[in-house]
Amino acid sequence: MTETTLRNASHDFDFFIGKWTSVNRRLKERLVGCTEWIEFEGTSEVRTLLGGEVNFDEVIWHRENGLIHGITFRLYDQKTGQWRLYWAATGSGYLDIPMIGSFDEKNGTGHFYAHEPHKGHYIYSRYVWSNITPNSVRWEQAFSTDGGATWETNLTTDFTRIP
Repeated sequence: MTETTLRNASHDFDFFIGKWTSVNRRLKERLVGCTEWIEFEGTSEVRTLLGGEVNFDEVIWHRENGLIHGITFRLYDQKTGQWRLYWAATGSGYLDIPMIGSFDEKNGTGHFYAHEPHKGHYIYSRYVWSNITPNSVRWEQAFSTDGGATWETNLTTDFTRIP
């Protein structure tokens, strides 16, 4: 029996360190067939902690109903080679269920998943990090009510690095 060696992925989010502006698009309503998108701007500042095994950002979204402040806490698990991503926002009082996943070595895209409550039912949620360059990156959130057979993308963010 051979032992599989995990790739050290503790620096996979290093591309995101720094300050960013963002253009965000959010479906007005989720999981009801809505096609109306609301666009708003934001800013983020991302830092690394604990030698790269923690990645932390502070977000400000300029939403139509006022400012939303949020944080993302990303924690690397050396044993599994995966990341856990936790989100909290203004007024929630708790960290959301973690999104768990990793980046694909071949194409550099990150996929993170959770099984979480939504309006009294459990659904699957997914984050995708893609189109990563030194000065831009795209993030998407999607929900699935059929075990991941189909996905509704409900929030997208296109980040641009602030020099």
